[in-house]
Amino acid sequence: MSPRLLPFLLLLPLLLPWPALAAGCPSVTERMAPLLGVQAELEAGEPLTIVALGSSSTEGAGASSPQASYPNQLEAALRGKLPGVELRVINAGKSGETSQEMLARLDSDVLGHAPDLVIWQAGGNEVLLGRDPAAFLDLMRQGLRRLRQAGVEVVLMDNQRAPRILDAPASARFDAAMQALAEEQRVPLFARSRLMRGWQAAGLPSAEVLAADGLHHNDRGYACLAQALAAALIRSAGQRDTQLAAH
Repeated sequence: MSPRLLPFLLLLPLLLPWPALAAGCPSVTERMAPLLGVQAELEAGEPLTIVALGSSSTEGAGASSPQASYPNQLEAALRGKLPGVELRVINAGKSGETSQEMLARLDSDVLGHAPDLVIWQAGGNEVLLGRDPAAFLDLMRQGLRRLRQAGVEVVLMDNQRAPRILDAPASARFDAAMQALAEEQRVPLFARSRLMRGWQAAGLPSAEVLAADGLHHNDRGYACLAQALAAALIRSAGQRDTQLAAH
């Protein structure tokens, strides 16, 4: 390889638009429970504010730039699917945080934006730190109660199927805990673990959507995650996917 090409190749992910990054994503459907509040906002023509709360997977660790994080790509995807809707997706992810630390900044970093919807990705650092799933569930219940009292709808997001997560002893217990929490609290769950199994079955191995650290997504992984999440949100909010209808 010519040394002159190396800088261009390193910058290539930054130059590609979101549709190009997402072009190689399998068409795997992840269905969620209805989001009636978001549906009402959209049908009334109101602006839509989404806050993505989480840790490094939300902040964008492993991506080539902040623009490649899943919240940024989710906003681009939703704008394409909901033309004419005024919307924004705010990235409130902070690397290394547990649910307890997220709970501590719920007022300042989440509710302060007056969101219509919060996508709450949590549990990964608890798995890596060997925390108790029962204590995790108690903290999540507190957060969900505060969000519900504020009139905010929530979508939960579980952990990615990455080697460092899967090798942790409590990994399966946390996946089960998040599923149980969603059922108990009657909130939608965007099951990233199930989605990635679907990608694998469709011919996209996890190694191609994960960064070299064996934990976080790479640009392609974040693009595919945003694409699948956008489609799930559109369905759950009772909206017609204009991009699909155009094909």
